[in-house]
Amino acid sequence: MTTHLTTDLLIVGGGTGGTAAALQAARRGVSTILVSEGPWLGGMLTSAGVAVPDGNELLAFQTGIWGHYVRTLQSQLNLNTSWVSLFAYPPALGAQIFAQWVAQCPQLHWIQGQTPLEVHRQGQRITGVRFADYDITAQITLDGTELGDLLALGEIPHRWGWEWRGEFDEPSAPINANELTQRYPVQSPTWVVLLEDYGEPAPPIEAEGLDFSPFVGAWEGYGGEKFLTYGRLPENLYMLNWPQQGNDYGEQLGRLIESASARRDYEQEAQHHSRAFARWVQQELNPHLGWAKNAFPAPSNGGFALHPYFRESRRLQGQITVIEQAILPQPSGTVAALPIEGEQVSAIAFGNYANDHHYPGHDFPLHPKSLRWGGRWTGTPFTLPYGCLIPAQTDGFLVCEKNISVSHIANGSTRLQPTVLNLGQAAGMAAALCIELNCQPRDLPRRTLQEALLTDPTAPAALIPLFNLPPHHPDWLQWQRYYLDHPDQYPLNGNCPCSPCPSPSLGSSYPGDLVYQGDNDYRFTPLQSQDTWQVITIDPLIQEELLNCPAHSRLILTGQYNASGGWLLVNQIQSR
Repeated sequence: MTTHLTTDLLIVGGGTGGTAAALQAARRGVSTILVSEGPWLGGMLTSAGVAVPDGNELLAFQTGIWGHYVRTLQSQLNLNTSWVSLFAYPPALGAQIFAQWVAQCPQLHWIQGQTPLEVHRQGQRITGVRFADYDITAQITLDGTELGDLLALGEIPHRWGWEWRGEFDEPSAPINANELTQRYPVQSPTWVVLLEDYGEPAPPIEAEGLDFSPFVGAWEGYGGEKFLTYGRLPENLYMLNWPQQGNDYGEQLGRLIESASARRDYEQEAQHHSRAFARWVQQELNPHLGWAKNAFPAPSNGGFALHPYFRESRRLQGQITVIEQAILPQPSGTVAALPIEGEQVSAIAFGNYANDHHYPGHDFPLHPKSLRWGGRWTGTPFTLPYGCLIPAQTDGFLVCEKNISVSHIANGSTRLQPTVLNLGQAAGMAAALCIELNCQPRDLPRRTLQEALLTDPTAPAALIPLFNLPPHHPDWLQWQRYYLDHPDQYPLNGNCPCSPCPSPSLGSSYPGDLVYQGDNDYRFTPLQSQDTWQVITIDPLIQEELLNCPAHSRLILTGQYNASGGWLLVNQIQSR
């Protein structure tokens, strides 16, 4: 029999954005139901196996629920083990953290194992969702599904696929359809696999009927060891999420939204493809690598993520569409312009990752949005407006995942895990405030939402990206508010005129010689060693000290050495 429930807020989808939205709303005191298809919360960060999140890695950008998540992980293990990200962890640990946080929220009811079947509406207002075992009525409904399923079920206007140059005048958009856009209507997903080093020959990965030809040359230009350490996790785990002749799978992607059976066919093929890649790695690189034992719960066999890593979904047609120009740095600057509605800044979250698109076998050129900072490449930061969460006409509804109102091109930056986590936080806070104030999302004052995010007692979230303003800075809130009130003063270089603020010293200390090689590139040779390490930092005070170091210096550097990346992540510099 169907169970009928009524709640203030219903969130469908336990992925990255949906989980954050549910936590934020429940912490605010709003009665919230979160419905997930699987047994884990966190989506990309956990159940999809992408436990090496990209973007928002600089200390000043680790705010909101994203910053809270990183600090909780760091309190339990060293995250600096891969070279694709500064944060690597077993997915099960991330799922455990989210489950613990949910259990601490008495206002949050989590229902597992349900897929949305029907969206209820009254005129232009969404009023709830029907599942196989539940029919739930809510004041506000959030779509946190991996593929924007509620957009389709509720017939809420949305996009799927590319926009041509003429629509938004995006510099990287194609002028019209071509072979690439026809073959790949959206970015390719990946069914992530985790392997484990058994320390001895592992049981062979089943190989019957597998085709290895797509993987020839997978680690060309990197070498086998560099390929493996790309996604090296703690506990002898290795993540396979490799774009070059790897396990991205982009065959007939229209099946993802065609029907449930078509999507199952796609997913079966994608899993088969990743199984073949895992066997290829085991066979060609290291026979000690086998399926990770118990990395994921049933129905996985341990090594397979619970579902594919979807990089793109249906995308809302919202009040505001985030386009490529909104994520690119301003001329002569290193930050994107702030989003303005009327005369008010409408920022509710930000990201900084480079614009990254996945089309197997194709190199798609994109307008650059990267810079060197702290001894390594990072992305230029951009902010996202509240209007990209709100449908153009539909009430009682918000989005909180990769399904925001964004162009296909800009999605390559907005889809990253930290950004989606904080977008979900903003959507959850907005929904909670709408319920408190008895208003529709479109009528919620932007500054009310911004103040609530900035002053949240558990995970205060920055809204204005500033390279030199870490969350522990005593003037953090003052400068965030200042640029909300004075957007014309927002500095092109992304640095506010605040005094430096030291961070705690972590790791080991190494005396040695530092050499500046130009272009924010630093090399360090420890005394009594022939090795030379790259020096990197995420701390704005250390970045400033590195920039002011002589070309040749004998120093004591404190930090964490990462053998996979060949770098020392520095958080303190002392003269010797």
